[in-house]
Amino acid sequence: MRATHKTRAHAAPRWLRRVAAFALLAGGAAGASACSDALTVEDPDILEPAELESAAGADAVRLGTIARLNGATSGGGDVSDNLFLLGGLFADEWINGDSFIARQEIDQRVITPENTFLTTATRTLNRARLGAEQALTLLGRHNPGAPGWHFGEMHFVQAYTVNLLAEHLCSGLVFSSVLDGEEQYGTPITTTAAFERALKSADDGLARITGATADDVRVRNALQVTRGRILMNLNRPADAATAVTGVPTGFRYRMFHAQAREANRNVIVTRNNVNRRYSVGNREGTNGLNFATAGDPRVPVCVGGDPACRAIGVTRTDRDDLLRPFHVQMIWTREDSSVTIVSGVEARLLEAEAQQRAGNSAGSLATLNALRTTVTGLAPLTEAATPAGAVDQLFRERAFWLFSRGHRVGDLRRLIRQYGRPANTVFPTGAWHKNDALYGGDVTIPVPAAEANNPNAGSGVCLSREA
Repeated sequence: MRATHKTRAHAAPRWLRRVAAFALLAGGAAGASACSDALTVEDPDILEPAELESAAGADAVRLGTIARLNGATSGGGDVSDNLFLLGGLFADEWINGDSFIARQEIDQRVITPENTFLTTATRTLNRARLGAEQALTLLGRHNPGAPGWHFGEMHFVQAYTVNLLAEHLCSGLVFSSVLDGEEQYGTPITTTAAFERALKSADDGLARITGATADDVRVRNALQVTRGRILMNLNRPADAATAVTGVPTGFRYRMFHAQAREANRNVIVTRNNVNRRYSVGNREGTNGLNFATAGDPRVPVCVGGDPACRAIGVTRTDRDDLLRPFHVQMIWTREDSSVTIVSGVEARLLEAEAQQRAGNSAGSLATLNALRTTVTGLAPLTEAATPAGAVDQLFRERAFWLFSRGHRVGDLRRLIRQYGRPANTVFPTGAWHKNDALYGGDVTIPVPAAEANNPNAGSGVCLSREA
């Protein structure tokens, strides 16, 4: 994705910077100079380049990068959608609940490179990636003695964002950079090369963490799980299982949200529960899972206006397009609900898949059932009758454990790429649920048309639209 910012960087939360700016103004001299001072006040939302060249500036960029990751994953509120939602819409987690053409073409799998929602979603991820890159440079220059996890977490952001983009976008991804305030344009690379780039970032991050503080452990676990996810994408299941060894099942790397700040609200709640622009999928296009009606406690769902929905404040019975049913997720019920984006549960799922790929179906089933004991109301699974059925069972478990957290498109693509399944048996197909139309054949998201501004990319950036 084309670099979109140079040497300025967002730092502490905007409200905090505004409070600080107000305090400075309030403490200034009264009288004639007050008007002049007010007219020359600096924008408290922005750090100028010179302000970054210090240990404090480096740390501000580091913290700002985490804020960017928040907005690129489960945050954003009314500001933007992200791949947690748009990817789920492209797959079978969500169906379109409004009349926006850009969302409809994602849901229908007929995506144009000019799609504005996807352009914004990929741009926010790349901003987080570039923020991490800038933070690492500044930390190395001005605070090389900072805790190792400060460096490790920035490498985690790079690994996580690059991997997420590679799971969703076509082969031909572009990762531009910024050097001394100037854009360094990237060139299109394959999906495999993008995964390898993400893997290097994870390895670099783990190498920086040598401590044993709570933050060291938190970031190390996040890097280990992300590394395992990348290795599974690279079709290295045994290495993926090894990567997550020692990560506790209860581990959670969370994005925190706030009702009072629009840009920091839980966007999943905003778009589904509040705006009604998304509705939980239910056997979408024949192949989709029954998320809405499974009665699975991992993905609790109510129908708009029913007692369970009314209890969480959802009283409307129709979607924003006035159609029914309106299915509402209840994993997160408030716009300040935190979202776990990396977890120990994911580590166990990677181990279960590695066991299955190694022919240890009994061990894989035992791992899945051990996970299920952690949730009240989940009965143990029974052994599948066929190898194909065991794969279905595994990926259904992944789908319900990881609902709307950016995994589903990558999983469906792996079913095609690694398990040899035809795309029309994996993605939603047949009659689309609106306009008497049919689903298209997209199995990847195109690189946004905005990338054509990159002189190294040219037009038609995708090298391949295959899974």
